[in-house]
Amino acid sequence: MFRSRVIGSILKRNKAQLNNISSNLKEISSRRFISSSSSSSSSSSTVARSSLYGFRTLFKGNHKPSVRNMSMAASVSMENKEGLKLLVLGGPHAQKMVRIWLFGSAAWVFSMVVLGGVTRLIRSGLSMTDWKFTGGLPPLSDEGWFQEFEKYKQSPEMNINDSSLFALGAGQGFIGWWMVKSGLEEPPSEYAQPRVSPYCLAAHLTSAFVIYSGLFWTGLSVVMPEPPAESVTWVCGAAKVKKLALPVGFIVGITAISGAFVAGNGAGRAYNTFPKMGDTWILDDIFYMKPLIRNFFENTSTVQLDHRILATTAFFSIGALWLATKKLDIHLAIRSLIGSIVGMAAL
Repeated sequence: MFRSRVIGSILKRNKAQLNNISSNLKEISSRRFISSSSSSSSSSSTVARSSLYGFRTLFKGNHKPSVRNMSMAASVSMENKEGLKLLVLGGPHAQKMVRIWLFGSAAWVFSMVVLGGVTRLIRSGLSMTDWKFTGGLPPLSDEGWFQEFEKYKQSPEMNINDSSLFALGAGQGFIGWWMVKSGLEEPPSEYAQPRVSPYCLAAHLTSAFVIYSGLFWTGLSVVMPEPPAESVTWVCGAAKVKKLALPVGFIVGITAISGAFVAGNGAGRAYNTFPKMGDTWILDDIFYMKPLIRNFFENTSTVQLDHRILATTAFFSIGALWLATKKLDIHLAIRSLIGSIVGMAAL
């Protein structure tokens, strides 16, 4: 099909030579009626030779099986009966090169999208403040990186991070002052001992845990960066560990905050037996305060009971996390962290 289209294209571009051949054929054909039978065969030979010579000259000068002629034929447009243009396809080699170009470009764009998503997730899109459209290279020395970091210090994102760190430290100091001030006030009853407010103590402890968690998380990210995804099973295993660890971490956090209310109400010394509280499992005065919500924050018996239940739940949740991840194919660093959490819970 392609070869016939090439021939048609060449014939179309050489109408003059075709007309010349046609006139020769007509002239020779008219001689056939005038000449004798002996000369008729000679004329027929002449017709054949002249036709063959014309076609040979035509194809010798124009039809060369090269990439140039193929590309020329591929660029020809024809109009059908409805006036629509049909693109004449190129040869197999041209089609292969076009396929490589298109699919290669698509793969390049896909890799850019993936890299852009990773850049967004790790929040490094604003780290380089100076961009050049062409001829730009990343810093190749420590001095170059320090210069880029100095430029980043002037960006709004760095100022926001500095403000957040300052706000955490200042907020912790303010909460500490608020907690101490609550203990310097007169107790509500002459029989009550002066102590800090359990609410202030819980807020102070929560703020400390937030700062501690942020520093510890940042330290882990420096010492142990993202584990290499050497296999798909590692990635799937890490995702499952994350889903299991989030609720366990929430329970552990609530347990720690409940401990602040135990300390703030002096409930740690009220009942020193475990698992029972004295001679019974649940005391009768756990809901004597009104409104009911006050018992969970100010009632000595209820506060200690809540802390016991939460601590036991956290312990078994950590054990369940360890058992659930024991058969998973995960990175050694993740498995070591889970083991250290189990050890801390056992202590």
